[in-house]
Amino acid sequence: MPILNRVAGMHEELTELRRDLHAHPEILYEVHRTAGIVAEKLKAYGCDEVVPGIGRTGVVAVIRGRANDSGKVIGLRADMDALPIAEATGLPYASTVPGRMHACGHDGHTTMLLGAARYLCETRNFNGTVVLIFQPAEEGGAGAKAMIDDGLLDRWGIQEVYGIHNQPGMPVGSFGLRPGPLMASSDRVYITIDGKGGHAAKPHQCIDTVLVGAHVITALQSVVSRNVDPLESAVVSICMFHAGDAQNVIPAQAKLTGTARSLQPHVRDLLQKRIVEVSEATAAMFGARAEVVYRRDYPVTRNHDRETAFAAAVAADVAGKDKVNTDVPPVMGGEDFSFLLEQRPGAFIFMGNGDSAGLHHPAYNFNDEAIPVGVSYWGRLVEMAMPA
Repeated sequence: MPILNRVAGMHEELTELRRDLHAHPEILYEVHRTAGIVAEKLKAYGCDEVVPGIGRTGVVAVIRGRANDSGKVIGLRADMDALPIAEATGLPYASTVPGRMHACGHDGHTTMLLGAARYLCETRNFNGTVVLIFQPAEEGGAGAKAMIDDGLLDRWGIQEVYGIHNQPGMPVGSFGLRPGPLMASSDRVYITIDGKGGHAAKPHQCIDTVLVGAHVITALQSVVSRNVDPLESAVVSICMFHAGDAQNVIPAQAKLTGTARSLQPHVRDLLQKRIVEVSEATAAMFGARAEVVYRRDYPVTRNHDRETAFAAAVAADVAGKDKVNTDVPPVMGGEDFSFLLEQRPGAFIFMGNGDSAGLHHPAYNFNDEAIPVGVSYWGRLVEMAMPA
């Protein structure tokens, strides 16, 4: 089946909406304008329920089919938040907020689910209930968990959950997914190194935390290369190194911050254990002390087998079987849809965004030609999951 006719007719209006959201990015839980627009649109479309304030600033909407005796309830999720990145696209609808931009396409995700809401309210060609989840704070704030903790899944009796993320480098109109691990767990690493400060001309009287920090960073690269099975995936990246305030003073303290990624629970456990051990032992070798805080953040995004096969069938219905890769390679980026998949069966799918700049890049832009594809995917998923 090609793009749904009614959805094609919405394209211009949805593009205008997406570009408005793009021009007014909001981060983490501070998505008040975006959530307000979402709630207003959902009410205007005729949703049976529209409830704001779930997970602080999330919005939930309910649409019931013409028939509702199947007892089936599925959840569809879109994220709403932007990133603290200065936009460098030069677009006429570029961010109007300094230092913030939609560099991950959540403006497109929100727009596509709103388009699906309008289509489903107009047609209601399904037997059951669909719950639309507009989530804040995907970018590091665990907004999905906040909505779950606020009763999202139990309050509306959601039985299955589905999500979409755009993917630069994949052609518009194509999809990719896989059963099992699709995206990595994403953990945070904080290392504080305490040594002995002093004059830069008298290093022998000091314990140089800059030197120690440099050795810790180097030693941590052995964790993946020498502790993790080469046939498994892991990443350890130290991305911030803060020490000192003057060019002639050896600082008494240094702070390192980074991330650890993996696709399997036992690898995640190994990374945590070895990062602590290597950091502490390396610092001790120089007479310094390292304190490591390892914070588990997002779990592995793990697709369920049956729901993944179903999502692939829906994508094939919309785009054609040849446009759906059911064995797409996992990626080491994190995604808080993982919290939903820990609680309910479901599937997360990648959707082509064409030859745009990469995600989280200041030149990134969501491809508006992908909007009808995503809306059609959502519409057909509901109709195929709960046939009238």
